[in-house]
Amino acid sequence: MKIALIQQSNTADHASNLAKLEKNIREVASQGAELVVLQELHNGLYFCQTEDVSVFDQAETIPGPSTELFGKLAAEHGVVLVLSLFEKRAPGLYHNTAVMLEKDGTIAGMYRKMHIPDDPAYYEKFYFTPGDLGFEPIQTSVGKLGVLICWDQWYPEAARLMALAGAEILIYPTAIGWESTDTTEEKERQRDAWITVQRSHAVANGIPVISCNRVGYEADPSGITKGIQFWGTSFIAGPQGEILTKTSDKKDENLVFDLDLNRTETVRRWWPFFRDRRIDAYHDLIKRWK
Repeated sequence: MKIALIQQSNTADHASNLAKLEKNIREVASQGAELVVLQELHNGLYFCQTEDVSVFDQAETIPGPSTELFGKLAAEHGVVLVLSLFEKRAPGLYHNTAVMLEKDGTIAGMYRKMHIPDDPAYYEKFYFTPGDLGFEPIQTSVGKLGVLICWDQWYPEAARLMALAGAEILIYPTAIGWESTDTTEEKERQRDAWITVQRSHAVANGIPVISCNRVGYEADPSGITKGIQFWGTSFIAGPQGEILTKTSDKKDENLVFDLDLNRTETVRRWWPFFRDRRIDAYHDLIKRWK
């Protein structure tokens, strides 16, 4: 299957961001992409650097304006699209939500971000209610796709549950970067850990992993920090954790790659981790601390 990742820098102008996304979707579709993955909260800036109630005005319903706009693009080009939206579910109730659009533009399914961070410059708990749709892959015309979002990347439980439910690929729309006061060494440790943990999900579950991150610098509106330099480095890993292809850490980039989905079966025969799981001995996993 030909898979495309669209890694881009954004501004506060949603219209220009959407125009750039539309152009890039058309470009990767012309290269034969069947599945197109967009980065986390792709319509605007990463607004979670501050806590500002006016930002809730940016949220939208699902279905809504974005699913209509991107649904038309999906249908026009015959691609499956992975969106990442700020969902307004009800007054005062908001989610960070991924939406899977089918080739005919209809909604195949949704996933609401389950793990919500609350770190300096990543104040997501102020905006997002934790998801309630569970770890259920979405059936599409290109396969059964397990979509998770950014902070979910650090949790092997989420990846495992998606794989156990039949996901053929794990997909992570992401917004992560460096705070400028960190040392060069610390920045590299952070990015290396981010890549390593996602590669480990591919290895442990014997399936490919797609990670689509944003790129570029976004200032902190409060001026308390020096903003975030999103590190890009979007990548596709194979079922043994091998990096098959990746983008740069500095520029907008469209990545199109022909992924061999049949390799999962071969790798799982070599490394039968699912066969050897001791499901009789894992009950303590549901405890906060033993």
